[in-house]
Amino acid sequence: MPQTVQGVISRSKGAPVEVVDVVVPDPGPGEAVVKIETCGVCHTDLHYREGGINDDYPFLLGHEAAGYVEAVGEGVTDVAPGDFVILNWRAVCGQCRACAKGKPWYCFNTHNATQKMTLTDGTELTPALGIGAFIDKTLVAAGQCTKVPEADAAAVGLLGCGVMAGFGAAVNTGGVTRGDSVAVIGCGGVGNAAIAGAQLAGATTIVAVDISDAKLEQARKFGATHTVNSADTDPVEAIRGLTGGNGADVVVEAVGRPETYEQAFYARDLAGTVVLVGVPTPDQQVTLPMIEIFGRGGALKSSWYGDCLPSRDFPMLVELYKQGRFDLDAFVSERIGLGEIEAAFEKMHAGTVLRSVVEL
Repeated sequence: MPQTVQGVISRSKGAPVEVVDVVVPDPGPGEAVVKIETCGVCHTDLHYREGGINDDYPFLLGHEAAGYVEAVGEGVTDVAPGDFVILNWRAVCGQCRACAKGKPWYCFNTHNATQKMTLTDGTELTPALGIGAFIDKTLVAAGQCTKVPEADAAAVGLLGCGVMAGFGAAVNTGGVTRGDSVAVIGCGGVGNAAIAGAQLAGATTIVAVDISDAKLEQARKFGATHTVNSADTDPVEAIRGLTGGNGADVVVEAVGRPETYEQAFYARDLAGTVVLVGVPTPDQQVTLPMIEIFGRGGALKSSWYGDCLPSRDFPMLVELYKQGRFDLDAFVSERIGLGEIEAAFEKMHAGTVLRSVVEL
């Protein structure tokens, strides 16, 4: 029988979010209903509110979540009621050309729940990233549920988006390994996760670059060995100076702007790697000399969701967290209620928090 619960929606472009009643259907074939424990407030949710993703309003916001499976539909075998899960927004199909090549982290046919959650008047909601988790209970494709060892939901739920994106950008996409030099441009939640990942992978020089001294100080806590304030220092020259004049082996760009991408391009060593994980807007462009692209060699990569495979990466990172080797607690700036999301957006935009986490 469908349930009516409270959730947070964005009704129109730029309008303040609202807490409303939402009707959640019983799970159909291949679907699951998840009781949400926590959900992080991510920049992507703000992009949805501002119309930066698409205009399929109203949106049911929230996606960076953890909770317990309440019910599953026909044919679901990977999770069962009572399982503690982190929700992921790339449920792999196992059949597309990427999956067939043994690269499921690139899956080109990820899927969401078939049924729609609605307002009480029947208006269909568009769930953010196919999840919609600023809500007491949500309906998702069962493949979006990744079973993990039980842990503090506020901390491990962040693996559902930002932390995984940053960690994976360094470790999965960038291939950071022991002895590498790494630079990370942009030290928000994603950038700091890249720093933490680089440290865990054994990088010996980790340069954090930002325009905020407060963020740079925070980056040191995640493993940065050096910091550069690019508001008053040329970051390319600084990174080269900290790497023997060569540049970094891997540079992670976690801002998504042409000027910072250009800095990343020139701050890497010959045959080094640039990883773009910051999300640019559709109108942004970058111009680089082709002779430099050819002459410097190496690789220019983008990182989708940290090129993660949730079934592989989420349980591993939760275990590292529980062992005290990956400090997810440090990403949680505050714990808030459903009615405080609009204020959390303001704090996030001002750069005063890494993550506000909604507890339900």
